[in-house]
Amino acid sequence: MRVGYVQTKPEFGKKKENIENALELIDQLDADLLVLPELFSTGYFFPSRRELAKYAEEIPYGRTTKLFQSLAKKKKCAFVIGMAEKKDGRCYNSSAYITPTGEVHLYRKVHLFYKEQFIFNRGNLKFKVFPFYEYKLGMMICFDYIFPEACRVLALRGANIVCHPSNLVLNYCQITMPIRSIENRIFTITANRVGSDTVGDETLKFTGMSQITDVDGNVLVRAGKNKTAVAVQDIDLRRSLKKMPTEFNDLIKDRRPDFYEELLR
Repeated sequence: MRVGYVQTKPEFGKKKENIENALELIDQLDADLLVLPELFSTGYFFPSRRELAKYAEEIPYGRTTKLFQSLAKKKKCAFVIGMAEKKDGRCYNSSAYITPTGEVHLYRKVHLFYKEQFIFNRGNLKFKVFPFYEYKLGMMICFDYIFPEACRVLALRGANIVCHPSNLVLNYCQITMPIRSIENRIFTITANRVGSDTVGDETLKFTGMSQITDVDGNVLVRAGKNKTAVAVQDIDLRRSLKKMPTEFNDLIKDRRPDFYEELLR
């Protein structure tokens, strides 16, 4: 299985150019799955809900989703793309998983970061898994990573690989995702961006360093901090089926939920 990330440098509000630049990076890649960053087509730092509504699209009926449906069929490649979604007068920070046959699955960000909570509506879809060949794929977006429950729920639902579109500004994620892989014995793909967005006198700088991690927490490939980048990595998803770090321990079956009552509050 060949999986990869596309690390982009979007300019805020320049959807056409941002999509074209992403497509140029994708063009020569040969993969079964490619993950793009959070809000890859619009940029991140929206100054207002009104501005967000101008750029948000419906999923799966918007132009960007339809473009990637066509691309998925042409390249026989699945895509996970992060974008601003509008639905019934609300706007979500969402990701779409588009299969090689053009089927679309949707996730909306549950844990909103920083000023997102004043701009986006909170995600209202559960952490679900979806078919990925003979395996299962889950999605989370950016700040979801810091809550271990997100990855654990996906793993309990059978995820073999978690796709993680991101616009990271803190320095924790790249050291945290290997732990998420170890905890759940899953593969992860974090697709981050580079560059910066500015609203008024505040600038957010993004950390790059997109990466792919394996079930033992090894970083198989990682991008740099400042430039656009792509990478494709061969992985064996069969490794994620074995949840036993020793011959006597199973990370799923050994759980003791009766001692985790506080997690339900």
